[in-house]
Amino acid sequence: MLTNLFNTNPTFFYIAIAFMACVIVVSSLPSVMHTSIKYNLFDKNDMYRKTHKRNISRLGGISIVASFTITTLLFSTLIKFEEANFLITSCIILAALGLKDDVYGSNTRTKLILQLVVAFILVFFGGFKLTSLYGVLGIWDMPLLWGGIFSIILIIFLNNAFNLIDGIDGLAGTIGIVTSLIFGIFFSLMHQVTYAFIAFSLVGSIAGFLKYNWYPAKIFMGDTGALIIGLVTAALAIKFIELNKFGTVSNPFIRSAPAIAVSILIVPIFDSLRIFTVRVLKGKSPFMGDRNHIHHRLERLGLKPPLIMLVTAGLNLCMVTMTILMRDLGNFFLISFLIGLCVLFDLMLFYNLRKIGK
Repeated sequence: MLTNLFNTNPTFFYIAIAFMACVIVVSSLPSVMHTSIKYNLFDKNDMYRKTHKRNISRLGGISIVASFTITTLLFSTLIKFEEANFLITSCIILAALGLKDDVYGSNTRTKLILQLVVAFILVFFGGFKLTSLYGVLGIWDMPLLWGGIFSIILIIFLNNAFNLIDGIDGLAGTIGIVTSLIFGIFFSLMHQVTYAFIAFSLVGSIAGFLKYNWYPAKIFMGDTGALIIGLVTAALAIKFIELNKFGTVSNPFIRSAPAIAVSILIVPIFDSLRIFTVRVLKGKSPFMGDRNHIHHRLERLGLKPPLIMLVTAGLNLCMVTMTILMRDLGNFFLISFLIGLCVLFDLMLFYNLRKIGK
């Protein structure tokens, strides 16, 4: 009976999934915060990149992962969606890595190896793999091996991209909700209920977390939460692109799906590309932390975290809207256009910072 209800009225289940995930996080986070106080598990405020003035737990990602895992397993079992098992397996492995890093720290080599393992599972067992670059850089269909390698690199990049924007109260969570909600809406309109419920499960998990992460934050998601958000949104982006591939799909839902996926993820993508480029040009390691992210620059302009979240989320939504409206212009043009707009935005920030001497 539940399966029939799911097929005839999936919207009810989307709401139920998001609500259940939200309730689990809201209910569990007080216990996480209590445990952090009891065992002194805090994000130490003597780190030069931090802006908060008191000790705050970095273990909020535990609740996000637990909520997402429980709701996804429950509803995937209901509709017998086996691909979700590989996604959950990858999430558990990555959550273990994030938890270790949040509590004890991890070296770069360990992080890279485990992220490679996770991405390999998703790509070659879960089927979350790109088969074409859709004309970007003149590349179309890719052989199985090269498509898999590119997909692994993309997943690892997006894992760390969300981790990098987690520097202002509520920012990573807000962008995580925006991206997963948009993917969820797209999948629901495409009648891809399996991927829609994954997206809405993540939406609910992050929404519950934001209750405690909103400025001024009582808890942070840490690497545990940020890496999982990056992993799931990467998987959703790959499936969104593949399900709208012209040539293999008789009637794709929308044109220029790769460009639209980039627009949905433009905030973490551009910030990561920009910060890595700047560090390399300065002769520094691209993995060495600093206070030169876009949210840090907005902060130096005098913006408070809520306004920074509004600006970045607004930018994100504007990019998505423009890309959808111009979807007939092709992937290469649209992606170049998006990056160009982000560069102009960054130059505007640079000019205003120089103007006030910062």
